[in-house]
Amino acid sequence: MARPASKQPTELELLILKVLWRESPLLAREVQGVLADEGRELAKTSVITTLNTMVDKQYLMRKKRGNSFLFSPRLNEATVSERMLNDVVDRVFDGSTSAVLLKLFDANNVDADELKELRRIINRKLKES
Repeated sequence: MARPASKQPTELELLILKVLWRESPLLAREVQGVLADEGRELAKTSVITTLNTMVDKQYLMRKKRGNSFLFSPRLNEATVSERMLNDVVDRVFDGSTSAVLLKLFDANNVDADELKELRRIINRKLKES
C-alpha cells in the first residue's frame, strides 16, 4: 500500500521549490541539471514524476511548450515556510509558540545581537495586541 501524500513538501520537493524560486520557469531537464550541479543526481524520470506530483499537490504550475512542460512555483517561499512552520508548531508543540522558542533557545546558541532583535520583535508584537 502506498503511503499517503504529504501535505508538506518532501525533502526533494523542497529542493525543487528552492530551485524554481531562484529561477523559473524551467523544463524538467533544466531542473534535473540544477539539482545535479547541487549534488543531487536523479534520473530524468524521477524528476518528471516528482514535478508532476508537485503539480497535483498544487505546489507548481506547468505550461506546455512544444513537447515539453515549463514548471514554475504556484506558491511563494513565504507561504510554504509559514505552512511548514505552522505544521511543526501544531504537530510537535501542540500549537505552543513559546514551546517552540524555548526549544530553539535550548538547541542553538543565540548571540546578543539576535537576542536584541528578538526583544524588538516581542515588543512590537506586544504593542500590536
